[in-house]
Amino acid sequence: MAQLVPRRERGELVSLRDAIDRLFEEAFVRPWSEFFPWSARYGEMAVDVLDEGDKIVVEASMPGVKPEDVDVRIQGNMLTIKAESKREKEVSEDKYVYKERSYGMMQRSVSLPVEVDADKAEAVLEHGVLRLSLPKVAAEKARQIKVKPAK
Repeated sequence: MAQLVPRRERGELVSLRDAIDRLFEEAFVRPWSEFFPWSARYGEMAVDVLDEGDKIVVEASMPGVKPEDVDVRIQGNMLTIKAESKREKEVSEDKYVYKERSYGMMQRSVSLPVEVDADKAEAVLEHGVLRLSLPKVAAEKARQIKVKPAK
């Protein structure tokens, strides 16, 4: 069954990292992918990264996760998000008619396009979507140096 992939505009370049990730994704058989085509990569979360001028905004899907079960870290320009979805109560396997939801740890690391100020970052989890607002580090302003004639 074909998987949906985001449409790329004509002429858009693919990073080496994206190309290698895609190569490995397609090279290895995931036994669950044929049976559960609606699920994203098992154990990973879907993310969107947006450049909004003065800040980078990251939105990550994590249904069923509570704020206290989310760990966000930034080291250099690498953002790592870890989260755990816990089952509220144990249910006997023989009671299930359908069982499609998954529980457990999920993790995603993404390379940010610019350096951000982690001390001023904000994170909000609402309706199963984590929204990170990461202010960019202020670039040093170019200074003009006056040139004086020699004496």
